[in-house]
Amino acid sequence: MELLESQDPEKIRLIETSDRHKKALAKEMKSISDKTESIVKNALVIGGVLAATYFLVSQLSSSNKKKKRARAKASIVNPAEEIGEEEDETPSVLSQISAKVADTATIVLIDLAKEALAEFLKNRKQQNGDS
Repeated sequence: MELLESQDPEKIRLIETSDRHKKALAKEMKSISDKTESIVKNALVIGGVLAATYFLVSQLSSSNKKKKRARAKASIVNPAEEIGEEEDETPSVLSQISAKVADTATIVLIDLAKEALAEFLKNRKQQNGDS
């Protein structure tokens, strides 16, 4: 009886179709997992760069805040010395550099995010068009 069932052309065709669908599904799952891995890696890199930039800027600006606090305390202790003198409000070179670095990093990260989003939307549009 098994011999007759294994030679049934309809059953053989269905088994072959099932195998093709299984292979196509496995290929699609691999493609999805690869794309997801790529997106996660990009997100981690962008997040790491943002965290490093934030840490760098906060460290550079915290030293300026400490100096300003020390000046403020000194002026409170000896206000007679500060009468008639205006404090120079120009930012230091270090704070200017840190602001430019932060601005540049922000621009680069926004550009990377824009490119990743455009690629994602293009892929999504192609997938929807193919379906």
